[in-house]
Amino acid sequence: MTGTIVDVPGVLVGHAQDQEALTGCSVLLLEQPSVCGVDVRGSAPGTRETDLLNPVNLVSVVHGICLSGGSAYGLDAATGVMQWLEEQGRGLDVAFGIVPIVPAAVLFDLSIGNPRVRPDRSMGYEACNRASRDAVQQGNVGAGTGATVGKLNGFAQSMKGGLGSSSRCLANGLVVGAMVAVNAVGHVFDPKTSEILAGPRDEHGDIMDSVELMTTHSFSPIPPGTNTTIAIVASNANLTKAEANKVAQMAHDGLARTIRPIHTMHDGDTIFAVATGGIQTSVDLIGALSAEVLAEAVLSAVKHAERAGGIPAYRDRNR
Repeated sequence: MTGTIVDVPGVLVGHAQDQEALTGCSVLLLEQPSVCGVDVRGSAPGTRETDLLNPVNLVSVVHGICLSGGSAYGLDAATGVMQWLEEQGRGLDVAFGIVPIVPAAVLFDLSIGNPRVRPDRSMGYEACNRASRDAVQQGNVGAGTGATVGKLNGFAQSMKGGLGSSSRCLANGLVVGAMVAVNAVGHVFDPKTSEILAGPRDEHGDIMDSVELMTTHSFSPIPPGTNTTIAIVASNANLTKAEANKVAQMAHDGLARTIRPIHTMHDGDTIFAVATGGIQTSVDLIGALSAEVLAEAVLSAVKHAERAGGIPAYRDRNR
């Protein structure tokens, strides 16, 4: 087992990024069409195909999911994922051809690197070419390449976020995993120790508590939609689309345990929940475990992140 989301049977992950422009995308591909739900909590989301995942709507399965930087421009990466899947003959049969179902969500990373370079169709396609069941790369890769956290004292005083993944395996064969790109306006902290791992820095470089900073009324105004944490939780449970949506809802607790504040007017926090099937178990158990592995993935994202674009990382302080 790898300790990452690819431990879930039927799941593959691939990244593509531009390390000079500091942006990228991450793709989760499914060996078989799988049930998917979504829950959007942030107030500035950038998404694609999320309405389709409502339980009242027709299609109940997806073929892949794309997480991307580039703000709304980055949604174009999902077109490349669709192209790759179509070439593989994988998609919804609509009688006149196939239509791959690829929900997507984006985060804002235009404030670092080159804002004129964004994940596009070719980058999404390349991420599919790189998809495998190997342990998921973490840190400054894929959708986490340009991710940052702790913007409440100005972007220049923020710290590096990144991409993280985690998994949990039970004796009955149940596997629950998570993958997340952490790009929050708030700070990231370890709920077991209360240590702030990454967040806004003061003039001495010391990390500040975002909520305490907000109470001083001296924090820097944050332009709407310039942040966002996006994630996927997956399991090999048998779930309906309604149950998958419930799991996505419960999984947000993992963000609330590790990011403060979360779900702000300046974040577009979105979580997809995928179920590849095979294990019959309680939806409550899947939701509870999804929150736990997502919290672990958030911490892993920050701990794997490296300095980029002049923005320091957790590793700079803990070598």
